[in-house]
Amino acid sequence: MRVQAETTATQPAPRVRAARNAVIQIQGLVVEYPGRGFGQSPTVAVKGLDLEIYAGEAFGFLGPNGAGKTSTLHVLLGFQPPTRGAAFINGLDVREPIARQRIGYLPEMTSYYKFLTAEELLRFYGRLFRIGRADLESRIDSLLKLVDLDGARKRLIKTYSKGMQQRIGLAQALINNPDLLILDEPTSGLDPLGRMKVREIIERLKSEGRTVLFSSHELGEVETVCDRIAIIQRGELKVVGRVADLVGEYQMDLERIFLKIIGYTSPPQP
Repeated sequence: MRVQAETTATQPAPRVRAARNAVIQIQGLVVEYPGRGFGQSPTVAVKGLDLEIYAGEAFGFLGPNGAGKTSTLHVLLGFQPPTRGAAFINGLDVREPIARQRIGYLPEMTSYYKFLTAEELLRFYGRLFRIGRADLESRIDSLLKLVDLDGARKRLIKTYSKGMQQRIGLAQALINNPDLLILDEPTSGLDPLGRMKVREIIERLKSEGRTVLFSSHELGEVETVCDRIAIIQRGELKVVGRVADLVGEYQMDLERIFLKIIGYTSPPQP
C-alpha cells in the first residue's frame, strides 16, 4: 500500500514555518469519530496533541491499543482529516497532497498482489510514481539488496514468509526515495531474526539521514533504534523525550517506563 503523491492543486500549499528542522509538526490535533448510534457522543481518539519530529531522527510513537497512534498516523498520511488542529510535513499542510510527495509508508498489515514477484511489485509502484525506466530498474536492484531479497526477486510474493513480506513492504515504501518513512508496527509478528533484519534496515536508513517515524509494541526494538519517543494514552501525550534521558531519569528500561506511564500495575501475587 502506498501513499499517492500526486497533486492537482493550482495554488501553493499552505505552509508553516518549521522549527529546528522539524519534518513533522502536529499542533493541537483532535481526531473524533461519530457516535455509533443515534444521539451518542463522538469518540475522541486524539486530544489536543502537540508534537515535533526532527530531520534525521528515528522516532518511536508508543501507546497501548486504542491510544490514538493509528489515528494520528492516518492524519499525517491524509487518510483521516483532523477534526481540529493541524499537522504539517516539511511545512506543508498534510491536507494538501503535495505534502505527501516525499513519504514512504508501510502499514501494519501488508496486502500485495500475491501473483507478482518482488521485482514486478516494485516495478508496479515505481510506475505509479512515474519513475523513468532506467532509474527504476537501478532502484529495484538497490532496494532488493538492501532488504536482502535479491536472491528471491523472481519468486511469487505468495511464497514469502511473514518476514520477507515485511521486507518487500519496506522496499516498496522506499521506491520513491522518500525523506520520511512512516512505519506502522514494522516488526509485528516477526521472529527474532526477522526483527533483527528490519532493525538493521531502519538503522541504515537513519544513517543515510532519513527521518523514520514508527509505532511499535516491541519496546526493546524501540529502545535500541530510536533517538526519541512519545508515549500517548487515551489520545493524550504523556511523555516525549530522548530514550537515553528517559532511561536515566526513571532508572529503568523502556518497557518498565512505558508500563509506569500508562498506569499499569501488576496483579497481587497469590
